[in-house]
Amino acid sequence: MVEKLTGAARAKALKGIKGWRKVTGRDAIKKKFQFRTFNEAWGFMSKVAVLAKKMDHHPEWFNVYNKVEITLSTHDAGGLSALDIKLARAIDKIASA
Repeated sequence: MVEKLTGAARAKALKGIKGWRKVTGRDAIKKKFQFRTFNEAWGFMSKVAVLAKKMDHHPEWFNVYNKVEITLSTHDAGGLSALDIKLARAIDKIASA
C-alpha cells in the first residue's frame, strides 16, 4: 500500500514540483493547464490518460475547451503520496513537450 507523505519528505516533494497548489480542505494538489485549442487540450489529456493507466493511478480532472485542471491525491493513502508527486512530474513533462 502507498503511504501518505508527511513531514520533511512531504515538504521536499512539494518543493520539487512547480505550479502545483494545495487544495483547500483536502490533502491534494492541483494545477491548471491552458492550451491554444481544444484539440491540444484533448491530446494532452489522452497522453496523461495512457500514463495514468500504466501507473494505475488516475487523476481527477476537469476540462472546458482549451483548459484542463488536474487534481492529484491517493485515496488509498488518505491524501498526498509519492505516487502523486511522480505523476505530477510526468504530467508537467507531457505539458512541456
